[in-house]
Amino acid sequence: MINSREIKNKIFKRENFYYLITIVFIFVLDRYSKSHIINNFSDDVYYINDFLNFDLIWNTGIGFGLLSSNSILFYNLISGLIASVIIFLIIFAFKSDKFDKVNFSVIIGGAIGNFYDRISFNAVPDFIDFHYGSLHWFTFNLADIFITLGIIAFILKGFFIRNT
Repeated sequence: MINSREIKNKIFKRENFYYLITIVFIFVLDRYSKSHIINNFSDDVYYINDFLNFDLIWNTGIGFGLLSSNSILFYNLISGLIASVIIFLIIFAFKSDKFDKVNFSVIIGGAIGNFYDRISFNAVPDFIDFHYGSLHWFTFNLADIFITLGIIAFILKGFFIRNT
């Protein structure tokens, strides 16, 4: 049986402080980028180059606009599910090795950034629009980039690092 002192020692280790800093840094970077776009964006699309635009859209679904709905009940259910996933990710992060903690921190930072928007605005502002001609990828934000990078790192780890 693990007592409360052992739990505190495990949670409040110095290395976990660095992972918390990573989460906060990603959250702040994401908030800054979204605030800048929201406060300085008109209805026009900002053309950066032939492959990149900034085009503010409000996403009520999950990543890349999936599961978007006008139903308040469905939106709240999805938001509750996302909150649960974030809590589980935090729990898994505390139990993980250093490499996985970094990946979890990157994912959690992005997930908290998007969750904050869901609670504050009832939608997530997405604004990065990659395209080639008329073929457009899903519009996304910095939080989505960090979540995706963390997931890709987990997938690559699964392919290249085997537990023996």
